[in-house]
Amino acid sequence: MEMLRSIRCVSAILFLLAALSAAFPAQGLNPWEKFPPTPSLPRPERSGMVPSNGVSIWYAIYGQGAPVILLHGGLSNSNYWGLQIPALAPHYQVIVIDSRGQGRSTWDYRPISYHLMASDVIEVMDALYISKAAVVGWSDGGIIGIDIAIHHPERLTRLFAFGANSNLAGVKSAEGSPVLAEYEARTRVEYQNMSAAPGDFDRLAAAIGKMWESEPDFSDADLRSIKVPTWIVDGEYDEIIKREDTDRMARLIPGAHELILPRTSHIAFLQNPEEFNNALLSFLSGK
Repeated sequence: MEMLRSIRCVSAILFLLAALSAAFPAQGLNPWEKFPPTPSLPRPERSGMVPSNGVSIWYAIYGQGAPVILLHGGLSNSNYWGLQIPALAPHYQVIVIDSRGQGRSTWDYRPISYHLMASDVIEVMDALYISKAAVVGWSDGGIIGIDIAIHHPERLTRLFAFGANSNLAGVKSAEGSPVLAEYEARTRVEYQNMSAAPGDFDRLAAAIGKMWESEPDFSDADLRSIKVPTWIVDGEYDEIIKREDTDRMARLIPGAHELILPRTSHIAFLQNPEEFNNALLSFLSGK
């Protein structure tokens, strides 16, 4: 009981710090050093859980038209796409998915891998009778999208990989980054508010951290095998991803388009949602 009270106390403090940060944004910071508040999701037309590989994967659907799947970054949740859904839903059927163990999805404590999370996406597509879809992925979500493009190209129409890396050499140290420090605190609180196992954040973070120590590891041949139309995208000041790796993926994937969003970082979709959404709409239209 004492431990539970301590967890609740820490959560309340972190929530208060996040609220104060949103109410009183840091002065004098560059646009790419700011971490806007996490958006709320619009009311979905439908949502639910899909059984997949021993867990339950949460999804929500918005709009009508050609399907577009949005995949979030590591340790976060689908709410981070809250500023993109209103821009996409008037034109497309938008499906957001919480990766296993994250957000509202459950976890069975097995090791987590990008390939396993990619298989979860395929399970959701099957359950929703979606034969093919465009995938828009951020960070871990982008890596999941690349895995699908390599192993299940028949299920993709297009791939937009933002802030993804192809191997461990593509990651740089983000020590001292105020954005990532805030991200860690914020995702902890969000997890505790959303998850069916709110006390498991540290265990989940350790499992994902272990995955990050060895994955991804896409070879040159893997990247050259991707045939779906692909955009490799990043922020000019990404705190985590090396520009050389972004360039490498765009160079090796046949016909890939590379886009660097100016004056933004690893969370460009929050820092400059208008520019990010315009890029998404251009990508989806094939222009």
